[in-house]
Amino acid sequence: MRTCRRALVALPIVCLLVMHPALAQTLASSEPIDYNAIYTIKDEGFQRSQVMETVSYLTDVYGPRLTGSPNIKQAADWAVAKLRAWGASNPRVEKWGTFGRGWVNERFNAQVLTPTPWPIIGIPKAWTPGLAGPITADVIFAPMESEKDFDTWRGKLKGKIVMPMPTREVKPLFEAQAKRYTEKDLEEIEQLEPATAAARRRSDPPPFQFSRKRMEFLVNEGVLATFEPGRGDGGTLFVQQGGAYSSTPPTGPYARTFPASVPPQIVIAVEHYGRLARTLDKKVPVTVALDVRNTFLDDQPGFNILAELPGTDKVDEIVMLGAHFDSWHGATGATDNGVGSAIILEAMRILKASGLQMRRTVRLALWSGEEQGLLGSRAYVKDRFGDRDTMALKPEHARLAGYFNVDNGTGAIRGVYLQGNEAVAPIFSAWMTPFANLGMTTLSMQNTGGTDHLSFDAVGLPGFQFIQDPVEYDTRTHHSNMDTYERLQPADVMKNAVIVATFVYLAANRDSMLPRKPLPKPRGAGEKVVTTSQ
Repeated sequence: MRTCRRALVALPIVCLLVMHPALAQTLASSEPIDYNAIYTIKDEGFQRSQVMETVSYLTDVYGPRLTGSPNIKQAADWAVAKLRAWGASNPRVEKWGTFGRGWVNERFNAQVLTPTPWPIIGIPKAWTPGLAGPITADVIFAPMESEKDFDTWRGKLKGKIVMPMPTREVKPLFEAQAKRYTEKDLEEIEQLEPATAAARRRSDPPPFQFSRKRMEFLVNEGVLATFEPGRGDGGTLFVQQGGAYSSTPPTGPYARTFPASVPPQIVIAVEHYGRLARTLDKKVPVTVALDVRNTFLDDQPGFNILAELPGTDKVDEIVMLGAHFDSWHGATGATDNGVGSAIILEAMRILKASGLQMRRTVRLALWSGEEQGLLGSRAYVKDRFGDRDTMALKPEHARLAGYFNVDNGTGAIRGVYLQGNEAVAPIFSAWMTPFANLGMTTLSMQNTGGTDHLSFDAVGLPGFQFIQDPVEYDTRTHHSNMDTYERLQPADVMKNAVIVATFVYLAANRDSMLPRKPLPKPRGAGEKVVTTSQ
């Protein structure tokens, strides 16, 4: 899941209509609901749940699932075997092309030796190199906030561990880091955002130009490694990518590119960064023992995990449920997005174990490469449904009833983002009725960004992401070293699996498929859809 996940984008004018509440209620009441089936789904999902065991395997046993790494392949093999044991049809790994270089951090240790020994909390950035072996080196605090600062440090950094960023203030936390949505929060989510604000965000200048120039300067100066302060505090580090995974640079106004060669880059606790900087400001030398072992794996394939539950009289039509399977490497990727993957697997298990018949075929998809720009889902949609650039559609495009995505952490599902699809509102309103006592009451016309439902929505397919309580997602776990099993909320996770299974069941058994928005126009030359902001 991307850091821009909750950024909202302007909706087409045709989607800015607001349905009268009385009409919405009337339409919702006409939508048939199979309460006996929902009882069966709830009974299986709440009384015999396996979702927490599943997420423990994905996170505790297989660890972080960086795309291209051995971990994600091993976790995928386990998921396929589990789906087969549960009775899903044709569970498989499908390759979507060459991802690029895999990367594994095998060892990291940083220890201050002088003036006083103490251990440093840190994590290497992904796709940065390691060292040939342990080193002992001097540390230099050389903050560079613009190109004019390069002259200050030229010729002084060779063979050093460099701290190239300024320190920042660390404020006390007087409010809890975790929260659930209040009724007021949900009311605000229901409101449409003015187009001008969304357009203004999309026109913000690219933020990575100077950081690239700074890194090129450090490479030319011959630094041994870099330390930088992590976002967060209290020992929580948010760590992503510092080097290139592919020889083909990404494109688009917000794409981040990296120099061909970079040194080992270590994100350290902000408090430790501050201690080092203050010591060095006092002209007291600091030496550090550093050991970083990173391994690159060339030409790693990208893949998705697929499986089906065949339908009956509408077997050629499909309902899909999915989540991204990959994660970052700082912890075990529990809330982003091991839990979403486990919820999707559990929903599939519930539907199979319940013995309920579904008219349409249900297809599970777990995507890789989401963290690098929705790579897996975009490749799948282009191969199966249509090309976003040309809007040349394939026959299966007409047969997809809908896609449901889970990728907002461990929090309870509170509703659905409708992506501007007004016609689906009364349907989902009816489907939420059995879960109102569990807090699922909100439908938002807004588009929520940054995850795999966008690949479907981009070619005019009904793709949806659920609204979830944030809990600690943005404040503590998202892309951090604290994204572990302990941060999960089991009651919420079980509830979410039941809701997803119910929505999939109801979509699979409607007489007609879910309504669609008008098809988007082919994308203009050079126009890109913003899916990520690393």
